[in-house]
Amino acid sequence: MGTLTKEDKKKVQKPLLWIGLTSIVMTFAGLTSGYVVSRSALMADNRWLEFPLPDSFLYASIAIVLSSVTMILAKKSAKAGMRKITLNYLVISLFLGLAFTAFQFLGWDDLVSRGLYFTGAGSSNSASWVYVLTILHWLHLFSGLIVLAYTIYRAKIGAYTKEDSQGLTVSATYWHFLDILWIYLYVFLLIIR
Repeated sequence: MGTLTKEDKKKVQKPLLWIGLTSIVMTFAGLTSGYVVSRSALMADNRWLEFPLPDSFLYASIAIVLSSVTMILAKKSAKAGMRKITLNYLVISLFLGLAFTAFQFLGWDDLVSRGLYFTGAGSSNSASWVYVLTILHWLHLFSGLIVLAYTIYRAKIGAYTKEDSQGLTVSATYWHFLDILWIYLYVFLLIIR
């Protein structure tokens, strides 16, 4: 059993990414389906609590969409051979990801201040579902922040060139996926209250 060459590693990056993304899609499809079933059952008994989402979830949405824009610009800069600009866009993406995180925490704090708890005496099924969906997404985003930090390191040492920016492409694909997933969850929670 030999070690994998750089080319072998490049060949498996994208298929492994897509397998991972598919499993995440299946997880959230199951969770949002569970939300709908739970809501339907509890609405029949008038036990589903409807409440507005925190405003900071909207701000989080704006931050993550902007971070996807800067990731697109980073990829374009890398393909044009502009290392410094690529690095700058990646750093901006990271800061926007951190802003998303801050807005998420503010949103959860807002829910708690309204007496909407994840579990315990003050909890409700609808609030618990909001926590589960948003916290699980944030955990995936946290892994995305780690990937993004590594991508910044790789960009800083000149790993991405006009000829080879696959690592950046894989990182950007995961980041865009997290963006799309959040927008789906946010719209889902806005519509199906």
